[in-house]
Amino acid sequence: MSHAAYVFDAYGTLFDVHAAVRRHAEAIGPDGQAFSELWRAKQLEYSWVRSLMGAYADFWQLTEQSLDYAFARFPSADPKLRKQLLDAYWALDCYPEVPAVLKGLKERGARIAILSNGSPAMLASAVKNAALDIIIDDVFSVDTVRTFKTAPAVYDLVTTQYRLYPHAVSFQSSNRFDIAGATKFGFRTVWINRADMPDEYRDYGPSLILPSLESLQFGI
Repeated sequence: MSHAAYVFDAYGTLFDVHAAVRRHAEAIGPDGQAFSELWRAKQLEYSWVRSLMGAYADFWQLTEQSLDYAFARFPSADPKLRKQLLDAYWALDCYPEVPAVLKGLKERGARIAILSNGSPAMLASAVKNAALDIIIDDVFSVDTVRTFKTAPAVYDLVTTQYRLYPHAVSFQSSNRFDIAGATKFGFRTVWINRADMPDEYRDYGPSLILPSLESLQFGI
């Protein structure tokens, strides 16, 4: 099955959100994994809460706030590492298969885009650092509509810009809540279940579940 556009979530799907902590794992100490997981969990939680309150703050502010909370929860991690961790977040590693997959889809004639909670500056930095700027056609940030996923207005950014019906878009995300929102909107959805997590939101199930993006380069 081929689609007019292949749209990707950024954090956790194209870019490894735990790469920042991993680079400083020795300095952070034995709580590094739990620290990183909490940082990510609070980053997402803050986006949902702010959407519900109607109190938008861009994703970089939430990234800083959630990191500060992680330091408060894990006294073993030195707060002096704050700047290094935040700097690392601007240049997260992409997953190994990402460049070849995106290039392959583009060569098949599909539009390639990112749709992310990230701020425009964050996304521009991540894309350039991973040398994906020569492959990706468009980067859509929720900053345009000043709310976060899973608000329908976020997914509508793609269909409005591309003048496509939702079913013409294949949307890939590692975040199950994001897949639920995109499915309800009408996208064809592919859940990239990198951590082999159990399914949830079963009334809004994905069209396909993959362990990585690799199979997408064959146009499935």
